[in-house]
Amino acid sequence: MVPILFGITFLTFGMMQFAADDAVDKIFEQSGTVSEEIKVARRAELGLDKPFLIQYFNWLGNILTGDMGTSFISGRPVFETFVEKLPATIELMAVSILLTVIISIPLGILAAVNQNRPIDYAIRAITFVGNSLPNFFVGLLLIYFLALKLKLLPIIGQNVIMPSLTLTIAMAAKYTRQIRAVVLEELDKPYVMGARSRGVDEFTILTGSVLRSSLIMIITLLALSIGSLLGGTAIVETIFIWDGVGKMAVDAILMRDYPIIQAYVVWMAIIYVLINLSADLLYHRLDPRVEYGDKS
Repeated sequence: MVPILFGITFLTFGMMQFAADDAVDKIFEQSGTVSEEIKVARRAELGLDKPFLIQYFNWLGNILTGDMGTSFISGRPVFETFVEKLPATIELMAVSILLTVIISIPLGILAAVNQNRPIDYAIRAITFVGNSLPNFFVGLLLIYFLALKLKLLPIIGQNVIMPSLTLTIAMAAKYTRQIRAVVLEELDKPYVMGARSRGVDEFTILTGSVLRSSLIMIITLLALSIGSLLGGTAIVETIFIWDGVGKMAVDAILMRDYPIIQAYVVWMAIIYVLINLSADLLYHRLDPRVEYGDKS
């Protein structure tokens, strides 16, 4: 974990430093003509006149102590901005994950136990379409039908329903297909045949054995999705003007607000590493056969 995180911080800082646009020029572009002396003074104030490695280690030292820097545009601490935007992203993530689990697990099991029957074909067709549509297109469709045509929801505003539905459609489609595949694999295993031969009812087999054995795959998918959603879904948040960290990152990119962009990438890396580490540690709890390290 540690080398990965340090490598990401170095690459992130390097890419921001070697970007074609100058941050100070961006700051003053709305101020009309500004003398070069003022720009030089501003670069010195921000520490942009120092050598690359000195800038990097200064920035890294601040990050390690919890100081993410100060926004070039707003002049506010980056950490303060993150704290303001994060609750909206957490809300969107929680609702989307909950809807995804509620939809995909029953549908995946239903498709598996009815393999190659009409209901299985219908579920597979629907999930194929849902998995093929990009999020921005799904979002626009929801705006058109739910907001413009049916007038059930506002087009924009702090309403979590449409952005969470946009994310859920693609995730639920992917999860359903994966759950169907893993349940089919489990149903062919000897322990299922043995349980059936002993007269154990199908519902108990599915919920008590098959679903439990499938949880490792489900948790892996959840870990990836939670990591992605906690990082903010930039396109969806921007379409629905959802004031989360994804939209914050898009705004920072447009304004060349490098401290926020750098902090955002580091945040994404930390979230992915910690979420996946948590998932790895949880595997053993769910299946004691999973071991860590070399036991030889």
